[in-house]
Amino acid sequence: MRVRIERDDELGRYELFADDRRAGHLSFRLQGDLIALDHTEVHDRYEGEGLASDLARRALDEARERGMGVLPFCPFVLGWMKRHPEYLDLVPENQRSRFGLDGRG
Repeated sequence: MRVRIERDDELGRYELFADDRRAGHLSFRLQGDLIALDHTEVHDRYEGEGLASDLARRALDEARERGMGVLPFCPFVLGWMKRHPEYLDLVPENQRSRFGLDGRG
């Protein structure tokens, strides 16, 4: 399966394509130097393929490249970050307790 992820700033979404078919998205909102990651959705037919993880990784890697902080409102993204603690530093220190990340990252 060929996977492609495109960022659409107008829609506020990372669009996920699998073999050129829209397979899901991760919605976001830009707030100054922060990106709020709100909701991850992958179509049922792709469940278990790791595509939601691909979306999370892409959004977080881009946030790091752009020097942006991350607000992980999406439960999937927050859980993914907890399993990949190398990304926890992206959550601003003064926002960590809001996401149950006190003393981590």
